[in-house]
Amino acid sequence: MKNEFFDFKYWRKVLTGSPTRKRLTGNFFSLSVLQALNYILPLITLPYLVRVLGPEKYGLISFAQAFIAYFSILTDYGFGLSATREISINRGNKEKASEIFSSVMIIKIFLGVLSFVILGLVLLSVPKFGNEWLLYIFTFGTVLGNILFPVWFFQGIENMKWITILNVIARGIFTVLIFVFVHKESDYLNVAIINSLGSIIAGIISLIIVFKNFKVKFIFPKLESIKNQLKEGWHIFISNIAISLYTVSNTFILGLFTNNTIVGYYSGAEKIVKAIQGLLNPVSQTIYPYFSKLYTENKKRAIELLKKILSLVGLSTFIISIIISVCSPLICRIILGSKFTESIPVLRILIFIVFAIGINNILGIQGLVGFGYKKEFTKIVVICSLIHLGLITILIWQFSFIGVAIGTVITESLIAISEYYCLKKKEIL
Repeated sequence: MKNEFFDFKYWRKVLTGSPTRKRLTGNFFSLSVLQALNYILPLITLPYLVRVLGPEKYGLISFAQAFIAYFSILTDYGFGLSATREISINRGNKEKASEIFSSVMIIKIFLGVLSFVILGLVLLSVPKFGNEWLLYIFTFGTVLGNILFPVWFFQGIENMKWITILNVIARGIFTVLIFVFVHKESDYLNVAIINSLGSIIAGIISLIIVFKNFKVKFIFPKLESIKNQLKEGWHIFISNIAISLYTVSNTFILGLFTNNTIVGYYSGAEKIVKAIQGLLNPVSQTIYPYFSKLYTENKKRAIELLKKILSLVGLSTFIISIIISVCSPLICRIILGSKFTESIPVLRILIFIVFAIGINNILGIQGLVGFGYKKEFTKIVVICSLIHLGLITILIWQFSFIGVAIGTVITESLIAISEYYCLKKKEIL
């Protein structure tokens, strides 16, 4: 038993011992390919972009993306988890699946229109945003792409290959066109246009696949169905907003208090961290729908699997964080270049959120949310997010962009500890 964790035959049996496990393993590797390409392809363009645009313009683009990300959070609502769960449970009922799909898409379209109206008001009333209004309009195209692309549906039916294929198409378009249309600092608007174009194309193709391959029909659902989807996703939505306070808001708040060059230094290191962090997403996206279903069928088995995955993710992410932290000067020099030496201490500190987020995902999403404790999860995230806002405001004043990295690691660690004790209290761990 003590050597089980390091036993290759044991893990091969866990991953391929049944049709369900084979499906999960297949989904995991599909999503692994997706995440690898999603983050490796931008890492191919990142060294080129930071050198062509420089810290100031690169920081401006990062600030715009952070601002527009709020609208993506609004339009995503809580459907990434709530609708995934609903589709997973009702995947065998085409009529119910069509009702869920249609209700979610109607809500997302409405929230998209609302988002664009809010963006317009901000651009008209705040000079900091209005002076670069074209950049924000072009960047908003990624919100439209996210609305069109029903990732939650593909996750719910546990058919991840389409997510892989379509995201590779989007990232591939972005990668190729960046080298074709971005050659000097003044081409920074083209970056936003190209990014949005890839996202929208992938979204349109995804809808065609949903309707043609999976026989889902768009219907006009009852008002009760729309209300139910809003209710199911509410706690996750609040959690997503809270999470944004210590993820997306880092770049945004830093930009409000400092300047685009400093944002560029922070964003360069953050991009590297997110590339590595993104490789963990397949674990969450693959096992969440399975966990949700398994917990309703066999609670004991679900808890045992949770503990095993927690051990695996915890050990691997800690090792990765240590290695990247030690090698951060070399990594920044190769990827970001000589103009971004200020990013080295940020990367050295910020990389440890890979370990913290890996633990948080298993304890929070798979444990608390997957096992039905959405309110407890939301409460932890909201409280820690509010603490984070006060913390980084002080740390930015004291340590500038390095303070944001320190504050983010502290917040993620606090969330992990809180989730652990909550699961202990529920007698799950």
